Amino acid sequence: MDLKALLKDAYENHYKQLMIITILFLVLSLGVLGYSKLTTGEFVKKDVTLKGGLMLTIKTEQTFDIKDLASKIEKDMKTTATVKSLTAMAGQPIGYTIEIEPVDKELLLKTVEQETGIPRAMYSIEESSSTLSEAFFKSTVKAIIIAFVFMSIVVFAYFRLPFRSFAVILAGFSDLIETIALMQIFGIKLSTGGVAALLMLIGYSVDADILLSARVLKQKHDSVLDAIYSAIKTGITMQVTAIAALVVLYLVTPAALLRQISIILIIGLCVGILNAWVQNAGLLRWYLEWKEKHGHN
Repeated sequence: MDLKALLKDAYENHYKQLMIITILFLVLSLGVLGYSKLTTGEFVKKDVTLKGGLMLTIKTEQTFDIKDLASKIEKDMKTTATVKSLTAMAGQPIGYTIEIEPVDKELLLKTVEQETGIPRAMYSIEESSSTLSEAFFKSTVKAIIIAFVFMSIVVFAYFRLPFRSFAVILAGFSDLIETIALMQIFGIKLSTGGVAALLMLIGYSVDADILLSARVLKQKHDSVLDAIYSAIKTGITMQVTAIAALVVLYLVTPAALLRQISIILIIGLCVGILNAWVQNAGLLRWYLEWKEKHGHN
């Protein structure tokens, strides 16, 4: 039996076991976030735009060891600093960003100028208030909760099935939590741009889940599996196309904000494929089989 046949057999005949794997992935992701909370005091690592601090951008084609530069700045400023390189499409360096907790701005500029030898005319600096950043982050959490509430209301109003609202919420919640957990594992700090990416991810998740539910519950097909395969063909095409476009954006853009948005969406869409077509489709199959077994219309 070839690989394609094995995968098809597993998907059609062992979907409950596959569904359990997705639930375990969610539990593991929650564990990652819980461990992060215990060790760092926060569920997700945030950059200066969400926790307050300074972001210094340097325009230069010179190359530096970013770990060595960060170590020197931390030693001089006596606080933690993060240095990231900015590259053009061809891979050549075009600058660096330095993120640091609230410190004396003049001292930071003097330190960086001394360590890099690059004149201040090539610098730009942004300052974020810790109070405003914290307020923005709390508002973001509220916005995500409201988005999930309205999402469940719309799904229930369209399908008139409480179970479908639960399944869609679970899939969207799984996408969000697993994406944030993978961000922690890969060392990706959440920024204001990352927040926008997570909100967009919720939309992508709902799109796939509504497509699946509409094909299975609203359209006529020879069987439930035929309806699911029809939805998969359309849904996977949309998701893979979006991932391909985002990969190109990540590779060609020098803008750090766009790179973070694209990498978060890439991670989220990959996770979304698993949750939409294994977890959500599995729950839908199980629900319909249960209805048929118990004689419910």
